[in-house]
Amino acid sequence: MITAYVYEQRRLTVTELSVHDNMPPNTLWLDLYKPEDDEREWLAKFSVEELPDEEDINEIEASARFYQNSDGLHINSLFPQRVGQDVRGVNVSFNLRTNFLLTIREEDVGLIRLLRNYLRLGRLEVSTPQELFLELFNLKVDYLSDLIEDVYTVLENVGEEVFANEELDEVFKLITMQEDANGKVRLSLLDTQRSLRYMQRYYRGQLSDENLKDLREMLSDIESLIPHSQFIFDKLNFLLDAAMGFSGLQQNKIIKIFSVAAVVFLPPTLIASIYGMNFARMPELSWQYGYPMAILMMLASAGGTYFFFKRKRWL
Repeated sequence: MITAYVYEQRRLTVTELSVHDNMPPNTLWLDLYKPEDDEREWLAKFSVEELPDEEDINEIEASARFYQNSDGLHINSLFPQRVGQDVRGVNVSFNLRTNFLLTIREEDVGLIRLLRNYLRLGRLEVSTPQELFLELFNLKVDYLSDLIEDVYTVLENVGEEVFANEELDEVFKLITMQEDANGKVRLSLLDTQRSLRYMQRYYRGQLSDENLKDLREMLSDIESLIPHSQFIFDKLNFLLDAAMGFSGLQQNKIIKIFSVAAVVFLPPTLIASIYGMNFARMPELSWQYGYPMAILMMLASAGGTYFFFKRKRWL
């Protein structure tokens, strides 16, 4: 799907294009979502170099994610995407050209939908591809900050559940999910930092003073968010250790109960074993009160062992 964002007379209009259409004049942003082969061929008419495919977009080497060629500046950036309680990372290819911004993506990205809505409602005023690129990354940094706050909130609840000694299986699951989410947020933060620094280094001459100010502020925000993500990792490790400690205590209590029960019933078992040997010369076997006496001896030995443990405060 090809979507063109055309800037005319201080207004931005959104147009869906087919391979039979020409690129509208004054196109500010050209967005390709899951492009087909014929759509790539259509875009190739406006490009000098070969277009990146899905494999190129997902490359992790710096030389494949940040480079320049005849078509302008290329940046492949990782965008966070929340799916239910999970956080996923989606790579988006940006090609910043002289007259328009080109984006190629294989998956839907919530932040791009948000940017489209802002543009349609006129909540953002952008007139250059550079401003559009920076506005999208500004939304990305804000969203990453919100994700970190969400992880903080979840961890507070998890901490209460851990120390309340409640359902630890669910606690372990939540800790694992938050560790995964925080890892992807941190990865996205570092990727965004690299993208903005690359743009700052190689695109400085084409940015206005206002754009450079926004770029520096975003880099400053990222610098402040990275220690927060590290703190979350430390807190996650602490909660995991605490949960495992409480789990171990619960298991020790269960083992302790079985151990005490075995020791308490050891003397009665000994008495029952003695009178179960059936030797010929055992006076109690023919005694009228032999059976009640053996029962009392077993109860007394079990009770005495139990009260001995209580007095020692082992129970």
